[in-house]
Amino acid sequence: MGSRAQDSTLLGVCDGDIDPRRHRASYLTNKVGGQPDWPPGISRQSPRCGRCGAPSAHVVQVYCPLEASPYHRNLHLFACAGVDCSGRSECWTVLRSQCLEAEAPGQTPGRPRPAPGQQPALSATDWCDTADDWGAEGEGGDGGGGGGVTEEVQVQVEAAAREAPGSPPVSETDVSSRLQDLRLGDERDDVAVFRPLFISVVEESDLRGGEEEREEELRHARELLREYERREGGAVEEPDGGGGGGGEEKYEKSGARHGDAVFSRFLKSISRCPQQILRYRRGGKPLFVSAPPAAASRPAPACGSCGASRTFEMQLMPALVSLLRRRDGGAEAQLEFGTALVYTCADSCWTSGSRSAVEEFCFVQTDPDQRLFN
Repeated sequence: MGSRAQDSTLLGVCDGDIDPRRHRASYLTNKVGGQPDWPPGISRQSPRCGRCGAPSAHVVQVYCPLEASPYHRNLHLFACAGVDCSGRSECWTVLRSQCLEAEAPGQTPGRPRPAPGQQPALSATDWCDTADDWGAEGEGGDGGGGGGVTEEVQVQVEAAAREAPGSPPVSETDVSSRLQDLRLGDERDDVAVFRPLFISVVEESDLRGGEEEREEELRHARELLREYERREGGAVEEPDGGGGGGGEEKYEKSGARHGDAVFSRFLKSISRCPQQILRYRRGGKPLFVSAPPAAASRPAPACGSCGASRTFEMQLMPALVSLLRRRDGGAEAQLEFGTALVYTCADSCWTSGSRSAVEEFCFVQTDPDQRLFN
């Protein structure tokens, strides 16, 4: 099942903490950190580092259905927080999971988006075509495993509620709220759980339009300055762009001094929105932070599930690194990277009724000059 390429690049930016007392997350929520929320019917996945074997931490969850698709669709990114692992591709895992819209409980295609804090009911095209944000729900999880509750514990709570004399029927929401603070019995203490944060979206093309307006204003200002110099016979310092045209000229000179043309282009591209933590454009071109090795510049390996080719879909950006703080306030996790590029099956293959997510391909580049982002 194919899909046309995304028309424009979407930028994800942090939109504040997810307060578990006020919000309830689901697989429809786009977020940083927390526990992964899996679509209905998908078993809880617990990937491990391909290098050291340690349990991987959940980094990002993205709800990304494809146009004209009957499926809800998620991407979950996991990484090993070990000091020697986070910058290596083999220490990251990307899992793609899907479920039919018709099979998702409480989901009615075409129903308007509810107010923040309520469980949304989006069609599979909302995210790509008409959605104006990437989530207004919060941490807490749903019955699909995102809240970190084993099926056995949930069954016990439901049974206890039914046995209580005079108790009303137990709803899924009631069960979820009772289990909100529970932790998995097999959860490892050394697994980093990052503070959950909402992700909001802005189209890069909108930022480019604003930049063109600023450049036009700067050009006009320079013309006025040159006219003044001709009249007065003096020289006046030209205004810098504050992020516009003049700022870019200064940047290009400093980029030349740095000596890395690829890195210079990377910085110039993200200068329109330095706080971006994620770039999404299925079928687009990745933005490399440094020149990739010859093997990595070729297309990603074929899908391990169906054999179809893979296409670029999204990448994580350096601004995300400083936001990855442990939720429990413990020692800061050692997760460092320049960018993590995600390639997914071009056909987005899926077996109806499957309970296991499909592993996709992730290519990680380290930051060649971390000090420039501080």
